[in-house]
Amino acid sequence: MSYTKELLEKDKVKFVFDVDSKDWADAQDRAYNKIKGKCKIEGFRPGHAPRKMVEKVYGVGVIYDEALDDIMQKEYEKAMDAEKEVFPVDSPEVSIDAISDATLKFTCTVQCKPTVTLGAYTGLEFKKDKTTVKAEEVKAEVDKAIEQAGAWENVTDRACANGDKVIIDYSGAIDGVKFQGGTAEKQPLELGAGQFIPGFEDGVVGMNINDTKDIEVTFPEDYGAKELAGKKAVFTIVLHEISHKVLPKYDDEFVKDVSEFNTVAEYEADIKENLKKEKEKAAEEKLENDMIAKIAEGCTVDIPEAMIKRQAEEMVKEFEYSLMYRGMKAEDYYKFMNTSKEKLAEQYKDTAKKNVLYRLVVEAIMKKVEVPVSDEDVENTIADMAKNAKMEVEDFKKNVNEEYRNYIRNDIATTKLFEYLKNNNTIK
Repeated sequence: MSYTKELLEKDKVKFVFDVDSKDWADAQDRAYNKIKGKCKIEGFRPGHAPRKMVEKVYGVGVIYDEALDDIMQKEYEKAMDAEKEVFPVDSPEVSIDAISDATLKFTCTVQCKPTVTLGAYTGLEFKKDKTTVKAEEVKAEVDKAIEQAGAWENVTDRACANGDKVIIDYSGAIDGVKFQGGTAEKQPLELGAGQFIPGFEDGVVGMNINDTKDIEVTFPEDYGAKELAGKKAVFTIVLHEISHKVLPKYDDEFVKDVSEFNTVAEYEADIKENLKKEKEKAAEEKLENDMIAKIAEGCTVDIPEAMIKRQAEEMVKEFEYSLMYRGMKAEDYYKFMNTSKEKLAEQYKDTAKKNVLYRLVVEAIMKKVEVPVSDEDVENTIADMAKNAKMEVEDFKKNVNEEYRNYIRNDIATTKLFEYLKNNNTIK
């Protein structure tokens, strides 16, 4: 492998490859053997036409194109393995400088991770949010636990009201014509939860079991299905069941049922402590984010568009995974919201740029500070992770490959870096 390297402006690197004639000849032979079976040439059985005949009928370019895909990728990857200080952030721009049966010379121009010129990252002043837990916040957590422990019981002696759960049939029509998706049977609906279009749930309120009622509603102007947006519809409702949630009494017995504690006082003290820890963690995360944001203001860096685009695409993937975990398909969400993957990526662009900037700044500071992470640090972290997962360390380690170890090592380094920044700046 022979190549030259030239540093260009805006963090680009140009590689000019002069491929060994034997390597290039071997690539052409492999290309010919790969495509000859697909070439139909009169007088020859498939796969038996000599190379010169294939080139005569199909053109020499058919061999070159196949061989180029093979050799250029291999030469480029070898160079990237050798150049430890080159970090490509996009596919290379490729041009052919010279090509013949005996010669191949080509150029790859690579967009690399940008250089960050740091400003001040020590001697600065930051503010950290105070963390206090109010009585009403503890009460809200208690109310949530009581609500979750509630049981639904059937109601037969009254009309339904907000907060009830009902089972209904409904059939919708616009100008007397039923529309797709407007009909359902035995549909559960919690009144007041805002699950249906505005006015629908309010129209059901007051109905009794076995009642039939027509409800007129208007679909929102921004409704996902364009053919329904802004239109008036009439839904015929048949109500089958009503149930309401019965909440348990909040006392020591309730606490014993839902927790490891014996008294209300112990239970609420634990809630308060957990809320305090959550707020403290959130305050630390906000402080760290504020620190990097302020340090980034004093930095100079030209972020390649490719890095921003890739980060936005990763954010879209994470969003689609979150939809999947909630039982929704991404394509259904895009259709309902009248948007697309590309539009969502565009919306994420500013946040993506900020995320890339902050990551680059953290990496630049790490190079300056040289945060040490020992093998013992990694082993201790793995032991803590095994403990949290309630597993034996050796069993947990079976799932920890080298890539995961590097992730752990980077995470430790980041934690230590922020410890350094907090110790070398003023926190009020």
